Amino acid sequence: MAGGESDEGRVVPFTRRGLRRDGNPPTGRVVRGARLAALPVAYAGRRIAGLGKRAAGRDPADVERDIRLRTAEHLFQVLGELKGCVAKLGQLLGLLELGLAPALAEPYRQALARLHDSAPAMLPGAVHAELATHLGPQWRSLFLEFDDRASAAASVGQVHRARWHDGTQVAVKVMYPGARPAVLADLQALRRTTPLFTALLPGADTRPVVEALCAEIRDELDYAREAVNQRAFAAAFAEDPDVVVSRVIAQRGDVLVTEWLDGVPLSRLIVRGEAAELDRLGVLILRFLFSAPARTALVYGDAHPGNFLRMPDGRLGVVDFGACTPWPSAFLDVAGDVGAAVIAESATDLEAAIRRHGFVAPGGDLDITTVAARLQPVRDALLAPTYPLSADWLREQVRLATDLRLTNVLRQLTMPPGHTPILRSFLGGLAVLCQLHTAVPLRAECTRWYPETAAAAGL
Repeated sequence: MAGGESDEGRVVPFTRRGLRRDGNPPTGRVVRGARLAALPVAYAGRRIAGLGKRAAGRDPADVERDIRLRTAEHLFQVLGELKGCVAKLGQLLGLLELGLAPALAEPYRQALARLHDSAPAMLPGAVHAELATHLGPQWRSLFLEFDDRASAAASVGQVHRARWHDGTQVAVKVMYPGARPAVLADLQALRRTTPLFTALLPGADTRPVVEALCAEIRDELDYAREAVNQRAFAAAFAEDPDVVVSRVIAQRGDVLVTEWLDGVPLSRLIVRGEAAELDRLGVLILRFLFSAPARTALVYGDAHPGNFLRMPDGRLGVVDFGACTPWPSAFLDVAGDVGAAVIAESATDLEAAIRRHGFVAPGGDLDITTVAARLQPVRDALLAPTYPLSADWLREQVRLATDLRLTNVLRQLTMPPGHTPILRSFLGGLAVLCQLHTAVPLRAECTRWYPETAAAAGL
């Protein structure tokens, strides 16, 4: 036994790996903080040990590779065990590792795959207790069959396959006990990192952006809200020939029951799928993300490979609607205004649009020449019939965006907090499309779903 934390007045023991013995994530602020604090300490220890190994004559490249591998395994193990908000950080790190050189990224890619596929599961007794709490003590009467083995794990819950009392095959999503206080504690920790973001992006007003992100993550804990979102998407895509969204069967408290989608997760297809098929699915994902605001007035904010499926009939299946947020329709004015300046290659108009829509602090400096150069790929993608995306392309964009030199133009820019959901959806979708090596028909999708905005931009 490695310790414990208070859980409504009783002490819950931990395993040696730091997971509670009931299979649930630790929820105490001190315990979760200690698990996270151990990461840099362990990394420092590995660096010191590495010096000794080099002094003993071991190949420095082998030592460095071993340090990266052990750090990656430790990092994603902790993220997987804590779940909640920090597991979402693991998803973000999964996007960032695409921007690393392949040799450097491989240990992180392997560990991240284990995070998605092998996150510690909630034990059957805990699952049954949650179902009894939210569906009632006679919850088994609602199902003809219920599989105690989790079929998938998410950041704040896990999914079980079952058969509803009318024979419908269903997915039963159950929130981890204690996930809500754990995520709220993590959000407090995220708020405390605001000065760090301010140091990295001195031109940005980061506090309202961080608050907007916290509000989004907090909303994902509301399964009733998620059910409303999913019903909206299911209705909007009910007759779509390319995209399928399952119906909501029931929602009570922290349990959500939906139709089961019997498809292959994109996370598996990326590894062994054929290039033409991956490109086709990428186009469907682009169309889904682009059309969602026009069809549902919602932004789909959780675009990552685990939430997209290839259905047996070739359609794209989409799951997990907790991260959907209302579409800020005023963004179309921003897109048309900035897009027109980008298409016309007018630095003067571009700077005016950026300042007018609040992407730089009032009176702040702006290297508009560099900004225009960074937006050149957007212009190319909008004007070409298709624009090829790839991991190499994303790697270069991440390198430019994360350059810590003071001359990085991103240090001059900021972002209105209302655009946070769009940015989250854009970054997640872009990372998925780059993994699929999609040739995106950006202009066609823009003109199809937002013809007035496309016309204002000059497309």
